[in-house]
Formats: sequence, C-alpha cells, structure tokens
Amino acid sequence: MEFDVIVLGSGPGGYVAAIRASQLGFKVAVVEKAELGGVCLNWGCIPTKALLKSAQVYNYLKHSTDYGISVNGEVSVDFSAIVNRSRGVADGMSKGIQFLFKKNNITHIKGTGIVKPGKTIGVTDDEGLTKDYTATHILIATGARSRELPNLKQDGKRIIGYREAMTLSVQPKSMVVVGSGAIGSEFAHFYNSIGTKVTLVEFMPNVVPVEDEEVSKQLERSFKKAGMTVMTSSTVENVDLSGELCKVKIKTKKGEEIVEAEIVLSAVGIATNLEGIGLEETGIKLENNKIVVDDFYRTNLEGYYAIGDIVRGPALAHVASAEGITCIENIAGHHPEPIDYGNIPGCTYTNPEIASVGMTEKAARDAGYELKIGKFPYSASGKASAAGSKDGFVKVIFDAKYGELLGAHMIGDNVTEMIAEMVVARKLETTGHEIIKAIHPHPTMSEAVMEAVAAAYGEVIHL
Repeated sequence: MEFDVIVLGSGPGGYVAAIRASQLGFKVAVVEKAELGGVCLNWGCIPTKALLKSAQVYNYLKHSTDYGISVNGEVSVDFSAIVNRSRGVADGMSKGIQFLFKKNNITHIKGTGIVKPGKTIGVTDDEGLTKDYTATHILIATGARSRELPNLKQDGKRIIGYREAMTLSVQPKSMVVVGSGAIGSEFAHFYNSIGTKVTLVEFMPNVVPVEDEEVSKQLERSFKKAGMTVMTSSTVENVDLSGELCKVKIKTKKGEEIVEAEIVLSAVGIATNLEGIGLEETGIKLENNKIVVDDFYRTNLEGYYAIGDIVRGPALAHVASAEGITCIENIAGHHPEPIDYGNIPGCTYTNPEIASVGMTEKAARDAGYELKIGKFPYSASGKASAAGSKDGFVKVIFDAKYGELLGAHMIGDNVTEMIAEMVVARKLETTGHEIIKAIHPHPTMSEAVMEAVAAAYGEVIHL
C-alpha cells in the first residue's frame, strides 16, 4: 500500500483525523479538490465569525455614546472591506492547515476523489488526468453543502445560499432569510446589524427551534428589538423574480403575505456530499443519505470509514473533529471511548449569543424526569451591566431525584465561551453543589452559571 491512511476531504473532520494519524505514526495523504480546511474554515465557521465581528464593532461605534465615547464624523459600513477582511481571515486559516500538513508530513493530493474497491481512491486533477492511490485505511470525510428546497431553487444571484451571502459584491438594502437555524440566524443578525432590512422566516413555532423554548423566545425578542421582522410558523410558498425586487409569497397563520426584498437567502439546512464519490461501486451502506457506521466510524466494508456530516449525529465542526480523532485512535489500537452524542455543545453566534448542551426542559419533562430548574438573568449580572449587555440568562436543568445535570441553556454575551464548563461538568458527572462551591471569579459573566445552579437549589445570592 502507498499509504497507511488516505482521507477524502480536508474539513475539520478530515484534516484533524489526518494530523492525529500522522502523530500516531501513520503515513497519511489527504485528497482535496478545493482549499484545505473545507467549508468550515473557508465558507462557514471562521469567515462568518469575521463578518459578525465587523457587525459588532459597527454597533459599538453606533452606540459609543452609551459608553461615554464620542465619535467625530459619520460611522458607515464599507461592505466590500468587511467581505475582504472575512476572506482574508479564511485564507489565513487555510494557509495554516497547509503549514500543519507540512509539519506533520501529510501528503496533499489535489483533485476530485472517487472511492474505489480494493482500498483505493481515484483522483482526477485539474487537467482531467486520473491516478489511483491505495491505503490500508480509507476515511471518507466529504462533508455537506447548502440544501435546496424545490420551490426555492438557488440561482446564486437573487436566491442565494450561505456561500454567496459571504461574498456579495454590494450590500443589499433588503433581504428575506428562510430558516432560523444557526446559519440563518447568524446571517440575519449580521445583515440586520449593518443596516439591511431583514425578514426572518421560520417554519417552526420558534426561531432556533432546536434550542430550549425560553432561549428561542429571548432571541426572537432581541431580534425584534434590533429592528428585524420575524415570522414564525410560516412557509415560503414561492418567489416571483419577474420584477426588480423578489416577491416572496409567505404562508402564515393569518394567511398569505407578500414580502419584497432584493435578496432571498435560503438557509434551510444542509445536504450530504455523497453523490458521485463511488459509494455504489464499493457497496458501502447508506441510510437516509448518510453512511452507516459503528461507534468507531467503521462502515460495512472492511478498511473503509466515514465521519462528519455524512454520518449520523449533529453536523457540527467540533463533532467531526472528535469523530476523526476517535476513528484514528481506534485504528491505532488505543481503545478510545465512543463519543457521547448527548453531551455535544451547540453555539449560535448571534447577538445575544446562544450556547447549550444536553436536554431542553421539554425533552427532560417528556422523558419523565422530575426537575430542579435554575435560571439567572443577565440583568442581575454586574459584569453584563458594565458591558451594556443585559439581555439574556443562564438556565440549568437537574434531575431532582439523583442530581444529574441534564442540560444547560444560555443566551447572552460571551455564552459560547462559557458552555464548555457545563460540558465538562456533565462529562465528570459533577453535582450541582460541587458547581456552587467551585469559586467563580468576580466580576465575570461566568458567575451566572454558578448563580443559576444555586437558584436550582434555592441558594442563589444575587437574585
């Protein structure tokens, strides 16, 4: 065999798996047709955070007098400069992966890969030439792309997906965002923050529908306070592109409504990248457009593995990375623990931010638990008041019988940096009183975690 491991795809699952494999002494190659780092580094997690940072700075400047600062002259948005900064951040991160590949002696095979029988990957380069590479282990990590609805076909110009939303040449004056998951909500927040008139349309009764209902309601209030139009329990029927503006027909609880906008952003989820990569020829088993794998990401075909968005579980970058490491360590005979998919944190980088782990209140009640619930509002946090960010709260959910921390749900400034505490607490089976007695620094927003836990046990001090 030419290699010990060949990874197809260089996203946060693929490149992390490749580096871990190299660390463990394997001879590794990665097949990637586009930029190293995949969607996350180039078209997802990283560049969107750069856009959101620009929006945050702009909003600070607009409200500088709230902090006792006067800004002379008009504060305005240079949209192309914001986009260029975002692309520069993404390019820098992709170059960082190139450096890590070189450091770890990983071979980058540039081209389009096809999975073949006999533990082989066929790679077609830019000139159309195809070459086969073999390995003892083939790891498929091809990720996902923006999903299209039949009545919302993307043309890349007026009806767009997340890629086009990051690289528009001109800031639209108006936009309809369809779907309020993390992607939709983040773009809705970004464009609304820099002055685009945004209408957010969500099929479910609440925005960010996977989150705890109280968190969803708070985000909707914050969005509306920021001037955004939010339409829940609503469906886009069709889009009329015949005029200068897109005419979006939306079915609501009260009837049909037409909303006009320059751009329609479809953010209704993702579709797996499984077509045309040779799975049929190899006989790798699929189910519901996902590759079927065991706890260590082995497919039904010996020597073939799959991780990330193309297997069961949440389609999150940090999940793909963890899966890649677990898969490789098992191949190396390290006997890793299977991933606990009930303890995966989720983050949404809106304003206010959202972070959560574990069961929502509804899920816990539906499961039959008797609950102790603690909630601490940011309005009672000294650090949040000093920062001028009083919207939000921390909510914790415990099993009243045994004291298990079932879930934690946060909305507010910096909560995406705070959720890891609760992930570790759940991992270590920490009790509520252990969290209360773990001294949290003052003044910090993380104190809200301690106070929320104390509230669940009737010991809260500052509320």
